[in-house]
Amino acid sequence: MNKESLIFLVASLAVTVAVSAVGFSLAARPRAAVEAEKQPAAAENLPDVDIGGGFGKVSVIELVGFYIENPPAPKGSGGDAAPAVKRFGGC
Repeated sequence: MNKESLIFLVASLAVTVAVSAVGFSLAARPRAAVEAEKQPAAAENLPDVDIGGGFGKVSVIELVGFYIENPPAPKGSGGDAAPAVKRFGGC
């Protein structure tokens, strides 16, 4: 390997590392925001959820209570919906 190639290799690696470091510092979220997101929020503090379909806004506590009282049917339990038919959709 000649001297010019080695200089080019080292210089291009240095520029790549510098650009990556600057780009990461610009794209990274603030440390305070990351630390705040690691703490779970109490359900009482969450805003109401608009579930649409004429139901309007419902509190998270009511949604969790409804889910506990009416859990979804296990897969393959033969509910109202017919199982999906897999078809080959080739060219």
